[in-house]
Amino acid sequence: MKRLAIAAAATMLLAQAHATTVRIHYAAGKETIQIRADKGAAGWSQGVPAKPEGGPLNLWTFTWPDALGDIQMKPTLGADKVSIGGVYKLAAGSTVDIYPFFGHPFGKVTIVKDFASPQLDNKRALRIYLPPSYGENAAKRYPVLYMHDGQNLFDAKTASYGVEWAVDETINRLVATGVMDEVIVVGIDNTPERIPEYTPCCDPKYGGGKLNAYDSFIVETVKPYVDRTYRTLPGKETTAIMGSSLGGIASVLIAQRHPDIFSKAGGVSSSFWWNNGTLLAKVPDRVPVKFYLDAGTRDDGLDDTTKMRDAMLAKGYRDSEDLMFYKAEGGRHNEASWAARVDKPLTWFFPWGSTRQ
Repeated sequence: MKRLAIAAAATMLLAQAHATTVRIHYAAGKETIQIRADKGAAGWSQGVPAKPEGGPLNLWTFTWPDALGDIQMKPTLGADKVSIGGVYKLAAGSTVDIYPFFGHPFGKVTIVKDFASPQLDNKRALRIYLPPSYGENAAKRYPVLYMHDGQNLFDAKTASYGVEWAVDETINRLVATGVMDEVIVVGIDNTPERIPEYTPCCDPKYGGGKLNAYDSFIVETVKPYVDRTYRTLPGKETTAIMGSSLGGIASVLIAQRHPDIFSKAGGVSSSFWWNNGTLLAKVPDRVPVKFYLDAGTRDDGLDDTTKMRDAMLAKGYRDSEDLMFYKAEGGRHNEASWAARVDKPLTWFFPWGSTRQ
């Protein structure tokens, strides 16, 4: 009997080793989770039930023989409610965990008022975008994108010039169409000390020089608060930073200093002219961070941004691998132009299916 039990266990392990498995994390309540796929018993027009694993994890599984090759699939809630977003792709023989949602594809912004900075001895608001599934699928955790000038990101009423980046609407659309993974966005408001906080020392005209303290504020105060308060994926590979103009150079410099914390950084219309172009002359050695740089063609510092790109390539960065450069035809130095192209860094940083829990 013992030999039979061992043989049965070995057979089960062998079967699992030669199977493609999806593990669906979702509290379905009285509903069931079904599978639609391009191969096997499941089809695209009508699903087949996944196996409920029970317990507090609210886990459902479905398996295909790996001889079928790579699988494309989507779960449904009940028979007809198909998950929001793109198709999930499973390599033959892999086991993949997914965290779907089925409700409305609209995230929401919550505001944390009077958030104190001990490093800068001031306060500001944090504007935090929580993605569409945040309230629906409590099992899911999310990458985080930290952004500067929080007033300008989500609401035209608070934006400096009455035009917002529309970051929330853009992410909602990209997630719903299956182009981008869900993320939390932390918009850090600027203060009357915006220029000093976003810059190193010291421009002959504008001064500056509080970037080190602002850097510490994000790394030592904002990020720990966000990670303990929200369901984040706090590791380097799922943490990004991005900003525009002076916020662009702040993002690039902070990521260069902290490649152990940030794996992605975006400099949109960055002010590389700062301090007579010192940043262009002193590009540090390559670090393991993906950098996105862009500029518009109409009075937006394109020449300096191109020089920064060339300097980074000379340091060993690889075009389209860990350095993306985009020239925005007709783009200007304003929120309307940034809103029109913010999808580019978002989809490069967080393409659909790239996040692992």
